[in-house]
Amino acid sequence: MISERRPLALVTGASQGIGAAVARLLAPRYDLLLGGRDTERLKAVADEVATGPGEVRPWPVELTDPDAVATAVDGIDRLDVLVHSAGVGMLGTVAETPASVWREQFDVNVVAVAELTRLLLPALRAAGESDVVLLNSGAGFTARPGWASYAASKFALRAFGDALREEETRHGVRVTSVHPGRVDTEMQRGVVEHEGGVYDGSRFLRPESVAAAVLAALTASRDAHMTEVVLRPRG
Repeated sequence: MISERRPLALVTGASQGIGAAVARLLAPRYDLLLGGRDTERLKAVADEVATGPGEVRPWPVELTDPDAVATAVDGIDRLDVLVHSAGVGMLGTVAETPASVWREQFDVNVVAVAELTRLLLPALRAAGESDVVLLNSGAGFTARPGWASYAASKFALRAFGDALREEETRHGVRVTSVHPGRVDTEMQRGVVEHEGGVYDGSRFLRPESVAAAVLAALTASRDAHMTEVVLRPRG
């Protein structure tokens, strides 16, 4: 049972990369639900971060399955933080990207985010003061050649965040879009491979650096609202 004495945070995409880094930073402050597809990897992250006074629980669910998501959120009556870190990044030119890729990219990066948020809005409002954080991308501002479907999904995610912010501020819900540049993750390895380059993770942001930006947004005093956070690798 998740403790009612501590604030509760749900982090999607928590089995690896930025999501796992966010979980590590939030564990000292929050009880955690770790969302993702891979139960074993979620359990490994939960075992790693469950060293403090809070409770950490894997929350395995296929976010593109609306029925499964509706079942999974049942019983979450109060939620202080929702961090959307799950996402996919499939690249290709417009000429080589079929409709199936466009649909999958939007389904994971936009529709699943919107549906999970919709279902959890009563719990977020019940907290009185709560936060939704959307892990977006630099591609949410600029569409490069070969990035059309991915960038379009991230533009859409930014629009979703903007609208949600305007709608929910009066209910005490802050909405922050975090736009990192390239991050040293497995997804980035796939990007570099697609580009035909040689991977060098030292050139990119660390997941922990992005997680620190998420924590900064969450811990900002309530008179402040970090609506957008943009991070770029220093080099």
